[in-house]
Amino acid sequence: MPKVVLVQPEDPTTTPAEGPRTPPRTSARLRVWLGEAPTRHSPPYSRYRWARLLTYLLLGWIALIIAVSGGAEVSESYGIAFPVALATTVLQAAALLLAGWRPVPAWALSLAAATVTALLARPHLAALPPDGPGPNWPWTTPTLIAHIAVFLLLALRVRPAGVVAAVTVTTAVTWVLQALMGTGRYSGTGTLAVALCAVTAVTGAALRSRQQARSELVQQTTITVEERARRTLLEERSRIARELHDVVAHHMSVISIQAQVAPHLVDDPSPELLENLSGIRANALEALTELRRVLGVLRSEHPDNPEDPYGLGAPGTGAAPDAPQPTLDRLGALIENTRAAGLDVTAEVVGGTRPYAPGVELSAYRIVQEALSNALRHAPGSRVRVEVGHLPDGLRLKVDNSPPRHPVPSSPGAGHGLLGMRERVAMLGGRLVAGGTEGGGFSVTAFLPGDVPDPPDKRPTGEQTP
Repeated sequence: MPKVVLVQPEDPTTTPAEGPRTPPRTSARLRVWLGEAPTRHSPPYSRYRWARLLTYLLLGWIALIIAVSGGAEVSESYGIAFPVALATTVLQAAALLLAGWRPVPAWALSLAAATVTALLARPHLAALPPDGPGPNWPWTTPTLIAHIAVFLLLALRVRPAGVVAAVTVTTAVTWVLQALMGTGRYSGTGTLAVALCAVTAVTGAALRSRQQARSELVQQTTITVEERARRTLLEERSRIARELHDVVAHHMSVISIQAQVAPHLVDDPSPELLENLSGIRANALEALTELRRVLGVLRSEHPDNPEDPYGLGAPGTGAAPDAPQPTLDRLGALIENTRAAGLDVTAEVVGGTRPYAPGVELSAYRIVQEALSNALRHAPGSRVRVEVGHLPDGLRLKVDNSPPRHPVPSSPGAGHGLLGMRERVAMLGGRLVAGGTEGGGFSVTAFLPGDVPDPPDKRPTGEQTP
């Protein structure tokens, strides 16, 4: 009794390579939303190392100026002890440095340091004489500069919703300090601070959106190029498969005919022989049918057409070639046609000619044809040399062309030429070298292993010659 094995269905939430798929944690999403997990090249940092080092140096220089000169200005304006004033401005400088990596905590630290500075200065404002201009409050000049710089880094790294929330909180804190807690003589800077924060937020958000749009454009362009290259490769492989279909179909047809004729070559064939030959013929016909279906899957552009389910088209429409596939014997006609098109083509055959497998001869013809077409398209009026070398282990093809006589505009072709050559050579296990020459021309060299069929006198006994 055969053994029955029950196979458990795969869990769609797991993969062999990466294990269970778990949704991203809330903390991770929150870090991205807060701008605390940016990419390495997020603004204002560049993918160039020297530009990133310059950004770090600039931030450090601004932070040092705010910490030292800002402390002296706060101490002189409000009459606060210099160590205390220096401590508040050092917090502002630290917030500016932190904003390069953690913009949201840096903004909170900067706003807290500005609030502490305003609260420390408030008792000294009440002691000032009532006449004359007063100092700037609640935002001093160094504090405002540091907070605007932090706000710019925040807007460059955080989503717009987070930036709007930061502007709202900054506005609320400024309004509470100036409108509800203001006292003594001072020059109000709350409106200016809120306006500068709003302008900085809009500017940073615009730059961030522009950077995102550029990144998405580059990504989309890369995907488009890859898809175009993949589509070109598949189209070329389908075309090669269509050509090889004729070669394979010919051999299968010969097998079917031989299996049908073989019983008539024997006086009294046995039932076993008739049964085997009938099976060979049936298998050959079935293989032809399946081959046609495979070809239809490769080439069909209208699979829902009931009149042409395999997309092979009617005879004479170009969908299915009626003429036999070309071989090396037709290279002479190909070269003559190219000469008539305006190219100076010379041909040379090295070594003694010998038969090759149909696929090798078809690929050799197509490679030479494509090389001549490229020379005609990209180097009109050039001199072309075609060399066909029959080597002991295979066939060597070389097509060289000189530079064009005059500049040629770029061709709108789809780039199937060299791709098709490489696919044909790779299919046969050969080698291909294509590239420009020192004189400005182009050279294509291909080697195809010689899969030579056995001559008739060396075939096994009883093998029929197609």
